[in-house]
Amino acid sequence: MLVFGLLAGFERNARLTDLTAESDRLHAVASQRVDQHDAHLTALSAIAVAGAEQRPDLFREVAGAIMRFYPRIIGISLVPLDGDDGELEIGVREADLRELIRAAADRSTGTPVLVRYPSDRPAYLIVKRSPNSEAARYGLGLVIDAAALLHGDSDYWTRAEATRWLALPDGTALIGVAGDLYAPHFSRALSSDTQPLELKTAIRMTISDILPPGRVAFVMAVIALGAMALRVIGRQRVKVRAAEARAELSGLETRLSHASRVNALGEMASGMAHELTQPLTAILAQAQAARHLAARGDMNRVAEILEDVVGQTRRAGAILERLRTWTRPRERNAESIDLRDCIRVAETLLAGQAQELGARLTLTLPPTPLTVEGDRVELEQVLFNLIRNALDAVAESAGAREVAIEASRDGAMAVIDVSDTGPGIRPDVRDRLFTPFFTTRESGTGLGLALSHRLVERAGGDLTVVEAREGARFRISLPLARTTRRAAE
Repeated sequence: MLVFGLLAGFERNARLTDLTAESDRLHAVASQRVDQHDAHLTALSAIAVAGAEQRPDLFREVAGAIMRFYPRIIGISLVPLDGDDGELEIGVREADLRELIRAAADRSTGTPVLVRYPSDRPAYLIVKRSPNSEAARYGLGLVIDAAALLHGDSDYWTRAEATRWLALPDGTALIGVAGDLYAPHFSRALSSDTQPLELKTAIRMTISDILPPGRVAFVMAVIALGAMALRVIGRQRVKVRAAEARAELSGLETRLSHASRVNALGEMASGMAHELTQPLTAILAQAQAARHLAARGDMNRVAEILEDVVGQTRRAGAILERLRTWTRPRERNAESIDLRDCIRVAETLLAGQAQELGARLTLTLPPTPLTVEGDRVELEQVLFNLIRNALDAVAESAGAREVAIEASRDGAMAVIDVSDTGPGIRPDVRDRLFTPFFTTRESGTGLGLALSHRLVERAGGDLTVVEAREGARFRISLPLARTTRRAAE
């Protein structure tokens, strides 16, 4: 609507500008023409005073020549003021002008008098005394065709929508009726001291004039093309932003995974130190006992102790191997994995923390392999995060501190539940648990659950919170590998 309003305003101003320019030109031409009438009156008055009674033919000849050269002058009358016969009339004779001219001459105080011509013709008389003094003998009048006075070489005024008005100084209309239909836009008196006729003009403007169909159609086409271009640009920008968002999300996932690993390794360090302390302490004690027994020569018992040393050493090596495997950087590589092994790895890594907290880790595993396809390190990381969170939760419990990990098969899905006897999850935070950087712990990063959820989804599964009578329960659901599904069928 604003565009059409601007277009309408532009068209209206353009039409009014054209009207003003044409009206100025018409005003200048008409003003020049009425000034010529004064010169004609002066010349004819001189001839009349010099001897119109003796040489009426001379007056008629000069008057005829004036009318031929100036067609807008359609009548010339010379009327004696004493009432005697002897008037001279050249041109139109539609009305008896004698008394009208005498009355106008009597009113004159030296300035010509303007009078409406007494007929339907759009004309007026300009009357002057001759001579122009109190001793005047004649009344000299010119009949002026007002329409011819406004005639010009411009075809602008032939338009139906263009209108002109011309009136005598007292408001008597000559052409048109001022105020008819619509108000004039231009109004100015002619630049003449003796004939200051009032010229008014106007232009009629309809809806189709100020809103031309052709331009409206063009504007609508431009608007439509602009809208289409903006729509295309908008879609392209949306695509670019979506691509940028995907790239940013991918980078965020990578940073989250790295941050979670670094954070987990820091927290694992103390647990691993405690876990390794047990076999190393046992090795040290048994080595010292073997040295004493060897000194006494009791070689049979030394052999038994050395077997225990070998077992404790292998246990320490297994712990270190699992840590090395879990932390080794590598590309994601989907493979067939027995979830029971992943659970055992996580349980081994966190056994020290559980013992330190006085918590009991309970594993319930099926007797047959629970095989899925995924990245071993990522799934071990998910299980590590969930079990570690469960241990952190039971650390706040004053009662029994238990963490249960239960693995089972549910149709074509492998299900792992990690539950604890901690304080549980508040309803107001349940919907935000998997939101990055959201945490309920003062020292937490808010990355563990968000990353775990993403890694499980990447393996084709789902990580959810399920209702529990006590504490919290997280459930991992992963599709079984094809070979496992076929074996179950």
